[in-house]
Amino acid sequence: MNQRVTKAVFPVAGLGTRFLPATKSVPKEIMTLVDQPLIQYAIDEARAAGIEEFIFVTARGKSALEDYFDHSPELEARLAEDGKDKLLEVLKSTYMPSGAIAYIRQHQALGLGHAVWCARNLIGDEPFAVILPDDVIAAEKPCLQQMVEAHRETGGCMVAAMEVPNERTSSYGVLDVEPGSGNAMKVRGMVEKPKPADAPSNLAVIGRYILSPEVMKHLDSGEKGAGGEIQLTDAIAKEIEGPRGVYGYRFAGERYDCGSKAGFLQATVAFGLAREELRDEFSQYLQEMMAFRSAAQ
Repeated sequence: MNQRVTKAVFPVAGLGTRFLPATKSVPKEIMTLVDQPLIQYAIDEARAAGIEEFIFVTARGKSALEDYFDHSPELEARLAEDGKDKLLEVLKSTYMPSGAIAYIRQHQALGLGHAVWCARNLIGDEPFAVILPDDVIAAEKPCLQQMVEAHRETGGCMVAAMEVPNERTSSYGVLDVEPGSGNAMKVRGMVEKPKPADAPSNLAVIGRYILSPEVMKHLDSGEKGAGGEIQLTDAIAKEIEGPRGVYGYRFAGERYDCGSKAGFLQATVAFGLAREELRDEFSQYLQEMMAFRSAAQ
């Protein structure tokens, strides 16, 4: 049995420039998908996987993100006074126990690898998870929970993987895996953002990781990779030949890239239709809108 994964790093220092002007004053992670901010989906997934310590790597202008998880006594008292018990339960679900969250500043935007490295002193000598809140995954069993269960058997490093169109490989870290069946695939190579012609496969790494503490040691060098940034993929790749190796995990679920406007809108539609109290009215509106557009064309 491998060591339990109880810590998770959330790199949330990005400026969110693709969502300007909204992100001028609102951190991207607080933007709502239906009625929950992106960060809440990430936290709920981590909780389901057994995570107990939540480490946020932030930057200037992210104070609203920190406030989100704080208690709100005035609002809580008002909801209780008005008898809005369901809303009160929703509010309480956003609270985090004292000491469960730590905030660390990333002072320079040097890449995802650097952001994760900033949390090194709180990770110590334990395996840990990394969750990118931009990647929202709809799944019957949360993605990280699937990975944690598989990691108990494999150990080492594990990255979430999904197939992408060949022409999109230049936007991802791409895996070269050993032939075989099963969801946990032994990795024999990783390439960061390869050109389609150079990609070893169309199996892309997305924003869920379980990493060994050795990855932090590789990041200590500050070695820069693709785009002149310190790439997390490069540090993970150095563990491929290690005693435990690296695994790509083909998760069950639908991933939405909420770091892009199109992906955020797609997720809004999908999550809206998944909500029982919204489904009928929202579905009817979408059908009427599509009929109107077809008629106009």
